Formats: sequence, structure tokens, C-alpha cells
Amino acid sequence: MILVDTNVFLEFLLGRRHAEDCGRLLSKLSRGEMEGVVTRFSLHSIEAVYKSDLLAGFLSNVDRSVGLYVRDTTTAEEAEVAAVAKSTGRDYDDAIQYFVAKRMGAEAIVSFDRHFDGLDISRVEPGKLLQG
Repeated sequence: MILVDTNVFLEFLLGRRHAEDCGRLLSKLSRGEMEGVVTRFSLHSIEAVYKSDLLAGFLSNVDRSVGLYVRDTTTAEEAEVAAVAKSTGRDYDDAIQYFVAKRMGAEAIVSFDRHFDGLDISRVEPGKLLQG
């Protein structure tokens, strides 16, 4: 099980430099060849910045995905995330990803964000994950 960070989806959706690797990873998750989790927080973040007519299709693909699960957080958990942010020195958006990764027993956080480095869950970029 991996946690897929927001920037992996945006890299793919916006056609950035690592879009091909991100697309391959997301396809594997969609087909159930790998298992991963995305936070509802990430989906809301994507909805806020991805200004495209393709947003509904993207969300439908996430919903139909066989190996990618959406993890909601409760208000009580979000209060815990605030404490995690303080104790780890991370921003709230990074802390919520880390918190959910810990709760789900994720082996790694898949992200381009180096703010995840130095935690007790490894950070791996999609290309490296697909190589191994």
C-alpha cells in the first residue's frame, strides 16, 4: 500500500515533466496492479486548482479505480493532524498525507515533495517506484 500525494495527480493532469511516469503509476492503481490511497483532502485540493472540463472525468476515474482508495478523515482526526503538523514541523497539507499514510500502514508516500523526507515513512517518486 502506498499513499499518492496531490502533486502526482497534478503532474499528470497538467502535463508536466513527469506526467508519463505519473500516468503509468495511476494506470497501475486503476487496474488494481498496485494498491494505494489518496486522501479526500488531496481530491479537494485538485478540484480547487484543476480548472478543466475534464475534472468530472478525472473524479469518475478515481471512483472506478480498482486499486486506489479514497480515505476520508474525521474532524477528530483532523485535530490530530494539527498536532502532527506541529510535532513534525510540516505544513498541515503535508501532515495530513503523513497522518493518513501512517494510519493506513503505507510503505511509502509517492510524491515529488521533499518535505516528506526525513520522516519514518519513505518518500519515493513515481519513476523510482515503477523501476523497483
